[in-house]
Amino acid sequence: MKAGYVGLIGRPNAGKSTLLNHLLGQKISITSRRPQTTRHRIHGIKTTDAGQAVYVDTPGLHASEKRAMNRYLNRTADNALLGVDLIVWVVDSWSWTPDNELILGKVKQASCPVILAVNKVDQCEDKSRLLPFLEDAAARFAFAEIVPISALKGTNLDALEDKIMSLLPEGEAIYPDDQVTDRPMRFFAAEIIREKLIRSLGQEVPHALTVEIEQYKHEKGVIHIHAVIWVERDGQKTIVIGHRGEVLKKVGQRAREDLEKMLERKVYLNLWVKVKRGWSDSERALQRLGYSDS
Repeated sequence: MKAGYVGLIGRPNAGKSTLLNHLLGQKISITSRRPQTTRHRIHGIKTTDAGQAVYVDTPGLHASEKRAMNRYLNRTADNALLGVDLIVWVVDSWSWTPDNELILGKVKQASCPVILAVNKVDQCEDKSRLLPFLEDAAARFAFAEIVPISALKGTNLDALEDKIMSLLPEGEAIYPDDQVTDRPMRFFAAEIIREKLIRSLGQEVPHALTVEIEQYKHEKGVIHIHAVIWVERDGQKTIVIGHRGEVLKKVGQRAREDLEKMLERKVYLNLWVKVKRGWSDSERALQRLGYSDS
């Protein structure tokens, strides 16, 4: 039996959460085209006859730390890599960016094997472009394996999983066989609402909002969820609500549909939008809103 922790790292929007969801065969990490969609450490657990891999999805590592939120994201990603048995570094570009240089420095300090997963190869029409990058990557670090993949299309994921399992240590399962994640449903309710907001709004607002679950209770076969959407300015509140409440209504409907599929029961979802000025640049506000980097 093989068992161990696998840290997924990469720059923002590299495809780590999409990879995790496809490896597990179900969605536990929200995704969007916006960078910094993932804000929390999430364990995704996959148990097979060969063993158990506990994937640790992390926020994207980035060089800029201008705000408290940016510093929190980097700390969360750093802390998630402590004690892992294997690192899978997901890259989605075929050149070395400042963010990749930052990650390479952290990888060189790791005491475990590192796989380089070169993602989004389905978007590369001229595959000859990949070869120089792969050679360059191999010269920069002694990776245990370099695996071209497409997380979105599922390309070469079997080969990636086989290599992951071969590198994990022998040991007993860490979690029960039927457990898929370490997070409670309150967490996923907030994340699903935030995903629908990110996908419905423009460039600026998604980074300035967060979702807090104030109430989550079962009552006569129905799950009642009351959530607050926090933004930083009155203008953002207006955008989130939309003309005659149309944006908020659409977000609530889409989130409720996803939650009902996940929970397999009826959901009553109530959303409010409130302003908390400067919450994303306040360490105290981040902690109160559940942003823990441990």
